[in-house]
Amino acid sequence: MSDQIQHECGLAFIRLLKPLDYYHEKYGSAFYGLQKLQLLMQKQRNRGQDGAGMATIKLNITPGEKYISRRRSNAPNYLQALFDGVYSHFKDLNSDQLNDPTWLKNNKPFTGEVLLGHLRYGTHGDNSIETVHPFIRENNWISRNLVLAGNFNLTNIEELFDKLVSLGQYPKLKSDTITVLEKIGHFLDEEVQHLFNWYKPEGFNQLEINPLIFDHLDISRVLKKAAKKFDGGYVMAGMIGHGDAFILRDPNGIRPAFYYYDDEIVAMASERPALQTAFNLDLEDIREIKPGNALIIKHHGKVSEELCLEPKEKLSCSFERIYFSRGNDFDIYQERKNLGRQLVPSVIKAIQGDFENTVFSFIPNTSETAFYGLTERLHEYLNEQKANKIKNLNPNASFEEITRILSVKPRIEKLVVKDDKMRTFIANDQIRGSLVSHVYDVTYGIVNDHIDTLVVLDDSVVRGTTLRDSIVRILSTLNPKKIIILSSAPQIRYPDCYGIDMSQLGKFIAFKAMVELLHDTNNDHLLEETYEKCLAQVDAPIELMKNELVSEKELNRAKEQMKGSMILGLESSSSRMSYNARSLYYYDRIMTIEEIAKAIDKVSATEVKKLANDLFDTKKFHLSGIGPFKGKNPFKKVL
Repeated sequence: MSDQIQHECGLAFIRLLKPLDYYHEKYGSAFYGLQKLQLLMQKQRNRGQDGAGMATIKLNITPGEKYISRRRSNAPNYLQALFDGVYSHFKDLNSDQLNDPTWLKNNKPFTGEVLLGHLRYGTHGDNSIETVHPFIRENNWISRNLVLAGNFNLTNIEELFDKLVSLGQYPKLKSDTITVLEKIGHFLDEEVQHLFNWYKPEGFNQLEINPLIFDHLDISRVLKKAAKKFDGGYVMAGMIGHGDAFILRDPNGIRPAFYYYDDEIVAMASERPALQTAFNLDLEDIREIKPGNALIIKHHGKVSEELCLEPKEKLSCSFERIYFSRGNDFDIYQERKNLGRQLVPSVIKAIQGDFENTVFSFIPNTSETAFYGLTERLHEYLNEQKANKIKNLNPNASFEEITRILSVKPRIEKLVVKDDKMRTFIANDQIRGSLVSHVYDVTYGIVNDHIDTLVVLDDSVVRGTTLRDSIVRILSTLNPKKIIILSSAPQIRYPDCYGIDMSQLGKFIAFKAMVELLHDTNNDHLLEETYEKCLAQVDAPIELMKNELVSEKELNRAKEQMKGSMILGLESSSSRMSYNARSLYYYDRIMTIEEIAKAIDKVSATEVKKLANDLFDTKKFHLSGIGPFKGKNPFKKVL
């Protein structure tokens, strides 16, 4: 695991493509960019609970003038505190000053054309102002200044840190964010220096070289080099001092990233609905940054999406989409509904078809959408049952009989009320116990004592703390016959190094259940054996960490399949001749089928693993081809 970043974050980015006076004239305010950034962050507030930060860069500023402004807040009302602090710079200005965009830009902070915002979502650990993004890497060369904010979790931070040290750097902290900042910063320095060395012999002086660097700085190349060894889920947004900007997404598309641009503005957010609301956009107006791609905005306003890392299998974090994502996104809304629908067969089995004495409800608030899907499918199921029963009635069935059939419906009630807005999932361990018991309350008088079964849907069960200490306890006060808890999230069984950083395996309720099952089946030894195998991998370099050996069952199945294929392949005379020829060539004699079969049986899992590691060592790959080739050598690109 990485050093704990301990947050699931939201990003917002704005690039104004016109001068400030354009927005003042059209929209009535030179603060158009600030206002849109604030709105993007506000609409993603569910993603951040304990901190927020923002930074701006002014374009085309003369040397000696401050062009980077940053402010961060970890106050309880962090977002309001953040922008109150930003706008405090303008509160004493007169009308003439407020209506003069040029004067504002030259005299006041946070009036830049490039803006970056970040929402910090702390899960555990401290909440200091130093953990709040954006981070700044300062340099006296404007093109080497880097402002960075990210939504990421990297698994190989030790490897990346050691690489920085080997390059001669001396990072001030050993953390994910600082390591990423310095990694990108190193290759940014390298690229700037390369351009300087390129133009200096051409006779340009230092002042003339600067704009050439601005124009020709290859952001894509910087990111390709910097992110080459990044392993994890991430979206990283950066601004460079002279005005270039980028948003880089991981090759698996684990972290979400959406953007919109026209001739006035470029805007990016972690969640699509935020963009839709902020700019009144249709669904089709918004693009998603492709996995492994970077959205690059040059200082002169050119916008491009460029491939930086080879895309891999799409691996979105399911828990993020279910628990953290804003539910008014069309795709996420439908996914959550479908999760609820899929629970219906199990529910019907659990209640044994007794709808009369069953009350359905949900745990507020994010599970509500899945509950809609659950109840929607329950109604469909009951309608199917009603149709069949009516169809089977005799022609002389009474009105009362038909009415009795039609009257069956799910009893849907809002039993659980959330009193506290705090998600106890992210609360400090020391205070979680005292909080969770007071998070929820119930509606009394609806449940029939010791008669009704309660079916209650939750969106997720991670540690089970809230479920055990609050939900089940408070539901028990209603005196139901039975309580059935549903979860619309996948089982959280392992630490997710790439998605949401939940690193403490032993606290997962699903893991605890697995331990109990091992105990009940007298397989406790498997836990100890697995633990010892994991310990053996702890100090191994990441490139040498291997999965465990293939199981004996799998190996034997492969052996039998190989022997069977060999026998079937020797049925014709031509295939036997070919076999005999290969045998003579490799072994200087014709080996019998029995000999080959015995040799296959002797192969061990360790030998298979060793051979596989040798064969698939990327350092040993060779490529050859037979020409002639028409046009360009087709192997050149591959190599």
